[in-house]
Amino acid sequence: MWSQNQWQQTIYGNSQAHRLARYAEIFNTVEGNTTFYATPSLQNVQNWYAATHDDFKFTFKLPKHITHELQLQHAGPALQQFFKVMEPLINRTGVWKIQLPASFGPQSLPQLAQFLTQVPQGLTYGVEVRNSAFFAKGEAEKALNRLLIDYNCNRIIMDTRPVFAAPPTSPAVIDAHQKKPKVPVHSIATANNPVVHFFQNWLKQLPLWIAQNKQPYLFIHTPDNHQAPQLAVELYRLLQQQLAHSESTLADINLLPQHSHTTTQMGFDL
Repeated sequence: MWSQNQWQQTIYGNSQAHRLARYAEIFNTVEGNTTFYATPSLQNVQNWYAATHDDFKFTFKLPKHITHELQLQHAGPALQQFFKVMEPLINRTGVWKIQLPASFGPQSLPQLAQFLTQVPQGLTYGVEVRNSAFFAKGEAEKALNRLLIDYNCNRIIMDTRPVFAAPPTSPAVIDAHQKKPKVPVHSIATANNPVVHFFQNWLKQLPLWIAQNKQPYLFIHTPDNHQAPQLAVELYRLLQQQLAHSESTLADINLLPQHSHTTTQMGFDL
């Protein structure tokens, strides 16, 4: 996301610029979650294009009409309409995310395989599953991972452990408990752009992927997301330090002022 009123002091300040434009001066990727609920207007897509630059990458979710209502079946017309509207941002989208409901289980894998032949080719896709069978380390999970590897499709990783470790004593945490999937964390990279929704320490896994010439997409969440920008910056700094003497150094970016206390809150560890 990029439109959070609580980020006025930490990101936007007195700037009168478009919030997305200011966000893109600091970070280089964002999740466009709004497309999950409906295909945006062409005007909105053009505005997002104007606010960003060629080195900035969106990750957009496919509409729930395709993934949840149609369950990936007979989705050709809806896919065509969606990508026609999104065409201005095709080259600025790093990963197109296919979020599937918990009801989408092992019996539906043939639908996923067929669907991955129907989406526009040459783009990068990520699949998020929530059915418990895909986290049991059995034949169903092996079949899913093989399918994703065969289609060069990334498996999206959700690390929600700290969210569910927090007691539900505030509206934000209660809401997070209701909306976030409580699934095990399996850090497998089935393609070159593993996508991690981050709630915990990943400073050990990220350098391994980077050393393998993979380009992870990392999204940081908290129950209310108020401190997410500071946490993202802090993680980047720590990862930068960890890679300083390797072949995979990270360039400096236009970072926010340092907030060292956030490292303790999220358990960041070098």
